[in-house]
Amino acid sequence: MTNTTLHEEQGLTHYPTSSAGILPFTSSTPFTMGIELELQLVNRRNYNLASDAVDLLTWIEPRELQKQIKLEMTQGMIELNSGIHTRVDELIEELKDLRGALNNGAQYLNIDVSGGGAHPFQHWNEQRITPSERFYHLHEKYGYLAKTFTVFGQHIHIGVANGDDALYLTHAFSRFVPHFIALSAASPFYQGADTKFDSSRSNVVRAFPLSGTAPVQTRWAEFETYYDELLQMGIVASMKDFYWDIRPKPEYGTVEIRVCDTPLTIEHAAHLGAYAQLLARWILTERPFVMRDDFYLLYQYNRFEASRFGLNGMLALHGETPATSSKLPIFEHLLLQLQLLQPYVQNEVEELTLKRLRHMAHNRLSDAGWLRQAFAQRGSLNDMMRLSSELWMDRSPPSYFQ
Repeated sequence: MTNTTLHEEQGLTHYPTSSAGILPFTSSTPFTMGIELELQLVNRRNYNLASDAVDLLTWIEPRELQKQIKLEMTQGMIELNSGIHTRVDELIEELKDLRGALNNGAQYLNIDVSGGGAHPFQHWNEQRITPSERFYHLHEKYGYLAKTFTVFGQHIHIGVANGDDALYLTHAFSRFVPHFIALSAASPFYQGADTKFDSSRSNVVRAFPLSGTAPVQTRWAEFETYYDELLQMGIVASMKDFYWDIRPKPEYGTVEIRVCDTPLTIEHAAHLGAYAQLLARWILTERPFVMRDDFYLLYQYNRFEASRFGLNGMLALHGETPATSSKLPIFEHLLLQLQLLQPYVQNEVEELTLKRLRHMAHNRLSDAGWLRQAFAQRGSLNDMMRLSSELWMDRSPPSYFQ
């Protein structure tokens, strides 16, 4: 990954062609990681979303951090972009600095900041599109979907050496999408109701026409041909038009995981990035999967189970024959995978990542559970959001799985 933050410019982007290919892949250092976090801005009267993102950006100090704090589709959202890291503890320290700058800016506007995958009682029709050529274009193109996209996710970037490795990792990561959804699930409430899902956010994303999964291609040259066909047809203008759960990012030299809700704390977000880093080491070393036409046969079922039931969902495992196919609770599958990753741990903080995730799996803990517990104790979604913002802004004790 190049020495930049993980964010594209707000303008409409058209990637350059070159003699090296239609969509050149920028080589980056394998297994480096970075994350993006979409955060909720809430007022202090009733903790509904506050349309203050544009004003907030002007209050960010020191000014150079404005490069890492970005506007999003609607004005109740703000995005943090990390730098590029090899160690999760260094990522956490950077995120703390970014959070501090964001918290200080928020004080001038009398607003708070919160994690979580969806605001529990905002109404999509009340949201304001952020002034930007690109966002206005998306609103015109997608209609009301652009405002319903006022949901909040964590994106994880993992560096890879070349396009072929990026495609293999894109497909292989899909087998662990239930893990990432269940581990990050933080949107049980939506439009004023308990949805019965641990992650309701994931259903909103699925409404976009180019959502879902990448085509089962294993060579970057094949993918370039596919991309060029859609480009010539006017279906896409850039890679940003693919809303896939996992997608290659050739301009960064990364693979991007896009299924996570934004966690309630910085620490949890960073450890999810470290889990992706460990998985990538294992995947690109062991090459455990064969990419066939039926590779995504059970994907939608497994994705639903994780969104609906979190770590208690059931994972369908596709065997060579129907007799060898099986189902396993997601938390059990996660525990088995954590054992396989043990030899790939390189330092004490990665050991902490595995310990933390084992604790979550054994006890079936999640941010969705924390939010439901806070609502049960307080009896108010407003008060639940106040507690959530205190947790994110580091004004209260850590959540129960820290």
